[in-house]
Amino acid sequence: MTFRALIPLAEGIDDLQSVTLIDVLRRAKIEVVVASIESRRMLTCARGTRVTSDGMLVDVLAQHFDLIVLPGGMVGVQHLAAHQPLLQLVKDHAAAGRLFAGIAEAPAVALQTYGVLRQRRMTCLPTVSHYLSGCTFIDQPIVVDGNCITAQGSGATLELALTLVEQLCGKGKRAAVAGDLLV
Repeated sequence: MTFRALIPLAEGIDDLQSVTLIDVLRRAKIEVVVASIESRRMLTCARGTRVTSDGMLVDVLAQHFDLIVLPGGMVGVQHLAAHQPLLQLVKDHAAAGRLFAGIAEAPAVALQTYGVLRQRRMTCLPTVSHYLSGCTFIDQPIVVDGNCITAQGSGATLELALTLVEQLCGKGKRAAVAGDLLV
């Protein structure tokens, strides 16, 4: 069985988080679709890294994904939070019980705006936890609450990616990917 993951990107998204999530999920043989919410495929991340998406989010809205994961980076996350088609996609995805994840600013800004964190245990970059309401902030690098997986920041990116591999593909695949990375 092939699992599919969607990673939506916007101008100003975090470089390390985006690239690491894409890389590790692909190492696990998960089909990763990197989709731009902007009007172009080439995007500039927060620290100047240029990333070319696989396509446009509007073109994949009707497709099935087993996981949607939002990287952090405040400017990019603010764009993601304001994007109505992505908001609806994540809400529907979460309501269907499928995995969704966010790291750094993404849980507190985008996932909070989407309304999918209510009554959940979660984490985010502690400096943006003041955006939260209706959920319980846990000061840990990674928090898994049912189909919601959140992480605090760039230092937790590799652990988040491996946790997502485990959630989709099992502990054996996580161990194999971690071993290949010498983690």
